[in-house]
Amino acid sequence: MNDLRPVGYVIGLLVAALGLTMFIPMGVDLWAGSGDWAVFFASGVITFVGGGSIALACSNGVSDRLSIQQIFLLTTAIWIALPMFGGLPFMLGETEASLTDAFFEAMSGVTTTGATVFSGLDELPPGILLWRSMLQWFGGVGIIVVAMVFLPELRVGGMQIFRTEAFDTDGKVLPRAAQIANRISSIYVVLTLLCYLCYIIVGMPAFDALNHALTTMSTGGFSTHDASFGAFQGPAEYVAAVFMILASLPFVRYVQLLQGTAKPLWRDSQIHAYLGVIFTFVGVFTAYRLIANGDHLEHSVREGLFNVVSIISGTGYASVDYQLWGAFPSVGFFFIGLIGGCAGSTACSVKIFRYQLLIASVRAQIRKIHSPHGIFSPRYQGRPISEDVLSSVMAFFTLFIVSLGITAVALAATGLDFVTAVSGAATALACIGPGLGDIIGPAGNYASLNDPAKWILAIAMLVGRLEVMSVFALFTIRFWRS
Repeated sequence: MNDLRPVGYVIGLLVAALGLTMFIPMGVDLWAGSGDWAVFFASGVITFVGGGSIALACSNGVSDRLSIQQIFLLTTAIWIALPMFGGLPFMLGETEASLTDAFFEAMSGVTTTGATVFSGLDELPPGILLWRSMLQWFGGVGIIVVAMVFLPELRVGGMQIFRTEAFDTDGKVLPRAAQIANRISSIYVVLTLLCYLCYIIVGMPAFDALNHALTTMSTGGFSTHDASFGAFQGPAEYVAAVFMILASLPFVRYVQLLQGTAKPLWRDSQIHAYLGVIFTFVGVFTAYRLIANGDHLEHSVREGLFNVVSIISGTGYASVDYQLWGAFPSVGFFFIGLIGGCAGSTACSVKIFRYQLLIASVRAQIRKIHSPHGIFSPRYQGRPISEDVLSSVMAFFTLFIVSLGITAVALAATGLDFVTAVSGAATALACIGPGLGDIIGPAGNYASLNDPAKWILAIAMLVGRLEVMSVFALFTIRFWRS
């Protein structure tokens, strides 16, 4: 059996660090005169001591090289441990959440899904609101590191094609993760600050601007108001759309840009495809609203741009209940949520590059049918796509669809109606947030769902955020063999 101490050591350090960050919302509550500060003090101490104890117990097994089994365990265990401790303030604080609701909310935060079980957000203590936003912000930068270090190493879902010389550290996984986290975090912080300042400039209150900057750059979608972005209609929607797009682009391109190399950013085909899809759907929905709903041009463009970017990036903000636009936009929003942003970004869902690889493979097969004796190789960004990458992508699509079906059936078995079960499964696996229907649609939330449904959705968020296969691998007999 593999040595689990290196895994436990890293998890312990991260949990302890999470405990220290709980003192930030504690300070906010003290400043605001809220009695909830004691909740964050207690939660911070418990989390710091718990994480520190785990790290100390595993410190004699520290290693800068991890086996494949250890990497698989680490990527999944982190996303389980952090919500377990991150949900403590929800259980002990004014929200008085049950274990189920606290874990669901924390998992939704760390996976940047944005589905919430809380209502009355406008009346909650500022510390709780900030903590929800912080969880998403931590999850956003965390998934970038996972997508750029661990998933390529595990050859998950075709991610191996994004191995980059910009972060070459001779195969030492932990130093590589630290190096990438350092560079990415700097860019992430700067973009978050810019987003915050832009929100301030367009008139958003400072506290709301801070929270929404955190959840915009993480493409998370938690808001400080029950109305979500409906409370800030106008210029703020344009600001949000711009920064959601920036957060959905590969962060390695920003690193290369700062190193003086702009060509990779301009030539990245997944960026071209992603922006092309966004503006195509914005144009279609704008035209539909002008013709079918009789809306005026600026309002149609603004609402179309904001909501398309929000859903395709997996952010999940809602400025309006787009289900009221008609059946065509509702179905359209459901499917664009299954597209997703670019690899190596904070965006969720399937990711645009996988569709590009799938289309390239289909084109090659069609050409072989027309010319049986020809040799046709699918290509991505001008380079041939290796067989192992294509196999990995096909396996991802297969497992994603199977997971979607299993989750939808399981949700239906808890008593949910067809629309809620199917859209809930899709939005949880794609980490989007709002689904369809009156219950979990853009105007609703997940509070009224039964506990079994919430646990199923929380598991689906984990599976979807970690690209499906890295979680499924843990349930194979071969994985646990020495």
